[in-house]
Amino acid sequence: MQDFFLNWGILIGVFTIALASPGPDFVIAVRNSIQYSRHTGMMTALGFAAGVAVHVTYCLMGLATLISQSILIFNILKFIGAAYLFYVGISALRSKGFSMDDTSSPTEKNMMTDWQAFRSGFITNLFNPKATLFFLALFTQILDPHISHWVSAVYGITCVVMTAIWFSIVATVLTTPAVRNRFIRYSKWIDRVCGGALIALGLRLALTKAGH
Repeated sequence: MQDFFLNWGILIGVFTIALASPGPDFVIAVRNSIQYSRHTGMMTALGFAAGVAVHVTYCLMGLATLISQSILIFNILKFIGAAYLFYVGISALRSKGFSMDDTSSPTEKNMMTDWQAFRSGFITNLFNPKATLFFLALFTQILDPHISHWVSAVYGITCVVMTAIWFSIVATVLTTPAVRNRFIRYSKWIDRVCGGALIALGLRLALTKAGH
């Protein structure tokens, strides 16, 4: 039991740092929360959590090793993820931003449905092969062949819940009136920055090699 709490603490500490590190998920979370609404940001957070649930599940089943060792599978995931980031990034670069009127009374034109928000978070997280390598490395350190299923489940659920909570906090902070109004004022340029960041992350992902 002592080993369980020690490893659990290690997992929470390492995963907290990983969540706070800027990446595709964070950029999408910022964009969806600022340009749409807190609710949209929350649904995006659930999408990220669902993506993490998939990663955790196949890692615990041992499939992550296969993916990390298969150049074909790794490259398929890599290019799908990179293409999606390019698409979202280019869309952001072409955006004209939002006005205060647009965001104070949402209309069908500037709304994102719950499904669209969830899907954007899910796809962004799911097709990031670096997440595969991260969870493989993480679970390799804290799991052993004799670990019980309930302990594995606790570790996996912890990652999923932490993801949902962290990005929900991000959505909440970014959509408080004082913060959001300032972001909206510069929404056109924020979109440019987010778009450029997503394209850069997509390019970086496309150039990633298995094992790195």
